[in-house]
Amino acid sequence: MSTDTRSTDVGRDGDTGGNGTDERYDAVVVGGGAAGLSAALVLGRARRRTLVVDAGEPRNAPTAHMQGVLSRDGMSPADYLAAGRREIARYGVEWRAGRVTGAAPDGRDGFTVSLADGTGVGARRLVVTTGLVDELPEIDGVAQRWGRDVLHCPYCHGWEVRDRAFGVIAHPEMPAHQALMVSQWSKDVTLFLHTAGEPTAADAALLDAAGVRVVTGEVAGLAVEDDALTGVRLADGRFVPRSVVFVGATRLAARDGVLRQLGAELRATPFGEFAAVDETGRTSVPGVWAAGNVTGPQEQVVNAVSRGYRAAAAINGELLLADLAEKAARRPTG
Repeated sequence: MSTDTRSTDVGRDGDTGGNGTDERYDAVVVGGGAAGLSAALVLGRARRRTLVVDAGEPRNAPTAHMQGVLSRDGMSPADYLAAGRREIARYGVEWRAGRVTGAAPDGRDGFTVSLADGTGVGARRLVVTTGLVDELPEIDGVAQRWGRDVLHCPYCHGWEVRDRAFGVIAHPEMPAHQALMVSQWSKDVTLFLHTAGEPTAADAALLDAAGVRVVTGEVAGLAVEDDALTGVRLADGRFVPRSVVFVGATRLAARDGVLRQLGAELRATPFGEFAAVDETGRTSVPGVWAAGNVTGPQEQVVNAVSRGYRAAAAINGELLLADLAEKAARRPTG
């Protein structure tokens, strides 16, 4: 354990509490996934008094391994997060299991953060990294096989299931997109339109060029034998053998309750609403940053780590300059 060299200027008036909170931190990170731990690591190394509050609900929990993370390819998500928690502890960052139920301005350039256990803490700055929830289509078997042979991201899982018989359940607004993407990993791809309309002529030409077979009609469920996916059942009784299904019809619901409560601006996408942020993760609410999947659907682990780093560096710079400006203002003139 390193010597604790964090900043002791945790409150403008020098206290560690006040305004109904038990403690006041330079930064509170809401969410302890890849983005949150990355932000906490950088803040801790910058000698900032930092707290991570983690509800323990990572999006990739159903998967046995994470892929595409340099030097950690194939590592289990649980082991990765445990390693991150050990790393932030070396810099005096506090980690607390719990759920943030709300946040509000504290009237002194910071926030009061409320936790589900009834306690509260103060924060000069907030980093919201609460991720998202995959709202799966109500098709029999999809939820049960999620993260195993029912998948969403080919970059995360494509190599592991390469050259198998793929099925793709179409996204209502972009029916061809997922099928075209996964055709890089298999030449045996069937697109099930399910409730989506027919592809445009341009998309139909691309699907034909990729060798993707298109099946109309609603999907009723998935067939499983001996704990393995065997095919797709359609409502009209047809059965199409498949060993992997990619779900393009997933709706992505950001865990953005804290951001909405604070009035943060959101942006609409075909996959749902996400926090609008600048290149550093700064939201429309002064003093609040967001990183990871709460800001968009394509923030895989490696991207989330980068975004958490950027947010932390911006926060430290803002706090540093604010403190120096206040110190300079207190100096006698003349």
